[in-house]
Amino acid sequence: MKHDTIVVLSVLGVVGQVLIALMLLIGLLALVGIRTPLDGVRRLLWGYELWGGFVVASIATGGSLFFSLIANYPPCELCWYQRISMYPLSILLLILAWHGDHRAARYLLPLPVVGAGTSIYHLLIENHVIKEPTQCVVSAPGGCAVKWINEFGYITIPTLALTGFLLLIGFLVLASTGEAEETATLPAHAER
Repeated sequence: MKHDTIVVLSVLGVVGQVLIALMLLIGLLALVGIRTPLDGVRRLLWGYELWGGFVVASIATGGSLFFSLIANYPPCELCWYQRISMYPLSILLLILAWHGDHRAARYLLPLPVVGAGTSIYHLLIENHVIKEPTQCVVSAPGGCAVKWINEFGYITIPTLALTGFLLLIGFLVLASTGEAEETATLPAHAER
């Protein structure tokens, strides 16, 4: 049961990484003047960006609680910093999505940005690219460099966290941009 849940979370992580790659490609196309794919994504998600972010934050929060409470993997210091960046997003995005307050999404952006930075730092330590700080060594058994999971040869807990943070950045940017230029095409049920 425990390994099955880890595999499901890892598969969701891979799906999230594919979505991130598509979002990056669409963003690059928009930067060079090809806006049709970006406009298509905006029409597809219009009014549901915050709900998408809520789903991502909720899965990430539930996954981290699963790892520590059910799988009994003790969170290290960097895991706690990532949790501090993720957990409030579950609640705040639900409230913002429920009220359709897309303008407030821009104020949430610092949380996933800091979380993504922490995840990248954690991945560098985990893969022995940089030296593990003393605080990490004493924070959990084995420190921050322990790979509690390693699915598909590269999916670890910090990789899943980074995936979640990058998806959240994408959803929050989509939710908070383009209000002035697209107000006339806003559906009646999705107020901004």
